[in-house]
This record gives sequence, C-alpha cells and structure tokens, in this order.
Amino acid sequence: MAMIEELTRRVKQHDSEQELRVIIIAAEGPVFSAGHNMRELLPEAGRQQHELVFKKSESLMMSIVESPVPVIAKVDGVAAAAGCQLVAQCDMAVCTDVSKFSTPGANFGIFCSTPGIPIARSVKKMTALRMLFTGLPITAQEAKECGLVSLVCAKEDLDAELLKITSAIIQKSRSVIELGKRFYYKQIRYDIGKRIVWGQP
Repeated sequence: MAMIEELTRRVKQHDSEQELRVIIIAAEGPVFSAGHNMRELLPEAGRQQHELVFKKSESLMMSIVESPVPVIAKVDGVAAAAGCQLVAQCDMAVCTDVSKFSTPGANFGIFCSTPGIPIARSVKKMTALRMLFTGLPITAQEAKECGLVSLVCAKEDLDAELLKITSAIIQKSRSVIELGKRFYYKQIRYDIGKRIVWGQP
C-alpha cells in the first residue's frame, strides 16, 4: 500500500508545472512489479482493508490516465498481477526482450479481476483470457504482438530507446499533448457513433 501511495503521489506531484513533459515508471532489479503484497489481502485483514487496498490501486491507475503528460512504463524483468495492470494502464510501455508479463492470481485462488480491466482494453481477447485463465506468463515479444507493450529491445538499448521516445514528446507542445491525451481517453469510452462535445464529461 505504501508503494501504491508513493507512486500516486509522484505521478500527481508536478501536474501543473509546465516543465513536466513525461513520466517514466521504472524499477530496480529483475522484477518490475510482482503486484500487491498478498499479506495485505489475507482474510484476517478484513473486508475494509481489502477495499482500501483496491481503492488506492484504482486511484493510482486513474492518476496515470488523468496525468496531463504521457506516462511510460520502463520494464526490465517480471511484471505480474497488479504489476502487469500497471504496465497496461500506462500510456506506453518499453521493455527488454527478457521481460515477462503474467496475471497469476487464479493460481492462488484469487482471479486477477482488476488487472484484467486494463489488460482487456489493451490486448486481444484470446491473449487476455489465456493470461487470466492459465496464469502462464507471456514473453516480451508476445506482449508486443498483442499490444501490451509499445516496444521491445535488448537490455543495453533500453535507455536509448526511451530517450528517442521522450525526446520526440518533449519537442512537441505540452498543451497539444495534454489535449490529445485527454481527447484519446475521452473518445475511447464511447461507441463510434457518439459525438464528443468538448466541455461535457
């Protein structure tokens, strides 16, 4: 929970500062994120605690959508369960060719329902359900092919590839990128025949 709160704070921290142009979420070591601390979700923790964990997690995911700048996941290793959800929720994801992605909740008697939401919106149905029903990981290349990540590269090229992307973003007008991001997330909520009226929720 402390990590969720810290990530949410960091994503929101400089929202109004024009100097902020892009946010990168990264990790140290062989695991990008293994998801929730299952000790916080034990039955004895109680329903109220469980609801709080998922409410805080939802706040983090929405802070990414609502951020005025692109949020990019930099993945070098394993992204599992809510960690895979975090990758899927980001605007873009760049990963190394050794990275793996999984939603193994069913293996432990907890279906990955909340991770399944952004995954289902990012990847093809057959891949999403294979991940959710089997708990088996997919490779970086499979993640790229199904739309979970934007780019796969060798470990030694990861920083250079991110620099290309961030440099391209920084060259654009922040207000244009912000407008475009808000428009994108607004229009994907509607069916193709619905007309979007600016200024209305």
